[in-house]
Amino acid sequence: MFKQIWKFRTFYLMLLPGLLWFAIYKYLPMYGVIIAFKEYDFVGGIFGSEWANPWYKYFQQFFESPYFYQLLTNTFLISFYKLFFGMVPSIILAILLNECRVSWYKRWVQTLSYMPHFLSWVIIYGISLAFLSQSTGLINRWIVEAGGDAIPFLTSTDWFRSILVGSEAWQNLGWGAIIYLAAMAGIDPSLYEAAKVDGASRMRMIWHITLPGIRNVIILLFILRLGHMLDAGFEQIYIMYNIQVYPVADIIDTWVFRTGLEQMNFSLASAVGLFKSVIGLVLVLGANQVAKKWGEGIW
Repeated sequence: MFKQIWKFRTFYLMLLPGLLWFAIYKYLPMYGVIIAFKEYDFVGGIFGSEWANPWYKYFQQFFESPYFYQLLTNTFLISFYKLFFGMVPSIILAILLNECRVSWYKRWVQTLSYMPHFLSWVIIYGISLAFLSQSTGLINRWIVEAGGDAIPFLTSTDWFRSILVGSEAWQNLGWGAIIYLAAMAGIDPSLYEAAKVDGASRMRMIWHITLPGIRNVIILLFILRLGHMLDAGFEQIYIMYNIQVYPVADIIDTWVFRTGLEQMNFSLASAVGLFKSVIGLVLVLGANQVAKKWGEGIW
């Protein structure tokens, strides 16, 4: 074994910075999860603080919170919408770009579609305000000038989730398509040539060659995103939401920020974080087991 390691020492040396990064920033901070079971205070620190009594005190506090079901529902619904509308439009765009035979037009669309990925949520919220504000938004001005009533897109519980999901889908549309385009580039061109000889149409080739060719990438990304089902997008929601849309927009992370961190209740914040991690792990393991039945599991 040592001979094998020495033989490939250059590769192991290149791997070392990545392993150190994971060890320092991902695994070492895990000892902080102990806070979830302690009455944490600054003076005593993590190891000097008293144990909570009972040990599940902060988990119980979260589960018995009157907002628990609302937070869980909002988090799962927003995550599910983002998962669906984050993947399907990117796959469709990648297929359209892959079928496009005008190279300059393909590059132009690709560039325009992935540029929003580099915009921060603050800028995207500013753009949303410019278009959707009830008083000064461009769309509402058109509606009012056409004789209609202004719509409170950003403060209405009927519209807020759609705005939230739509803005994220717009931001990541082109970026997500790049991954699927890369996967399509790996499909053997002889398969398309054989299909043409057999008289297959473009739609037939997409259905029987392109989609099966990127199936493993779709499943891989689906499983990875399932692990973040309880991460519904804190930064985006925290910037865009307001008290009027709490019933449909308040997720676990935003509640933890208000209740756990702003009120210095670090034990509660850690307990909720641990709960989210366990649920994410269960979802990833479950999805991987299901994917293995089609021979596409990650491990």
